[in-house]
Amino acid sequence: MTPTLPRNAEEYLSWLDVERGRSPRTLASYRRDLASYQAFVAQRSSGAVIDGATPAVVAAYVASLRRTRSGATVARSLSTMRGFHRFLVEEGEAAVDPTADIPGVAVADLLPKALSEEETGRLLGAVVGTGPAMLRDRALLELLYGTGARVSEVVGLNLGDVAEAVDLGGTPLIRVLGKGSKERVVPLGRLARAALVQWLSGEGRPHLEPKKWKVRSDADAVFLNVRGGRLTRVGAFGVVKKYADRVGLADRVSPHVLRHSCATHMLSRGADIRVVQELLGHASVATTQRYTKVSPEHLRRAYEDAHPRAGTAAASRA
Repeated sequence: MTPTLPRNAEEYLSWLDVERGRSPRTLASYRRDLASYQAFVAQRSSGAVIDGATPAVVAAYVASLRRTRSGATVARSLSTMRGFHRFLVEEGEAAVDPTADIPGVAVADLLPKALSEEETGRLLGAVVGTGPAMLRDRALLELLYGTGARVSEVVGLNLGDVAEAVDLGGTPLIRVLGKGSKERVVPLGRLARAALVQWLSGEGRPHLEPKKWKVRSDADAVFLNVRGGRLTRVGAFGVVKKYADRVGLADRVSPHVLRHSCATHMLSRGADIRVVQELLGHASVATTQRYTKVSPEHLRRAYEDAHPRAGTAAASRA
C-alpha cells in the first residue's frame, strides 16, 4: 500500500506542477520517490513524517538505497529529497535542510557507457528489409542516434514538427519539445532524414494508419505502433532492444545510450561543447560536461592545436 504523503509533500508536488511546469511523468516519479522516503521514515518511527527528517535519518535512507538500487536511482531519489527539503526551508516550514551535508552519487556511476562508432554502425545496420514496421524502426533508430533527442521527445514528435525536414526543398530541421515544455530546433542528418522520408512515404506510415483513430491526437503522431496508435516510450525501448539483441548488444543498449553515444561521438570529432549542449537541450553547459566525457585523445589533440607552447603548434612556428 502506497503511504499517504504529508501535506507539505503534496504542496511541493503542486508547486513543481504549477510553478515549474514539470511533466506528469516527472511528477509521478517524484511522487514515488517521496512515497518510498515516507515509508522508510514511518517504519523507523511510527507516525513520523518526512517533514521532520534529521540528517541521520536521511543518511540511513540513502545508505539503504545504495545497498539495493542502482546509482541512477539513488541519485534521482536524493535529488527529489533535496528539492523537497529546500522547498520547506524556502517556504519557512523548516529551519534547516537535512540533506545539505549528504554526499552525492559519483557521476561515473550514473552515465551509461557510450557505444563505439563501430558498434553503433552494427546496431543501425541490423535494421534490414522492407515493410512499414521495418521502415519505422529504421527511422526511429536513426533519429535517436542522429539527433541525440530523448526517447520521450522522439515518440512525441508530430507531423508538423518534421514537415520542413521531410520536404526535400526545405531545411533539414525538426522541432522537439523537451523538458519543461521547452521547444528547440534540432538538425537532421542525411541518413536520418532519408530514413524519416522513407517511413512517411506511401510504403511506411500510411500502412499502419487505422480506419478510425482511437485517440484524435494520434493522427498527428510521426511514429505509430502496429495497432495504429502513437508509439510509446516502452514501445520504442522494445524496438531498440530488438535490434540490439540481433548484434549482441542487448545488455548495453537503450534509447538513452544512443543519446549518450551521439553526444560522445560529436565531441570526439571536435564539436563545440555548447553546440552539443544546444543539441541535447541542456539548460546548463555544466550538465553537458558531465554527460559527455571528452576522450583523452581528443583532449590531447585540442590542447596541442590550441596552446602556443604545447608542441605541434609551437614546433610549426619554430
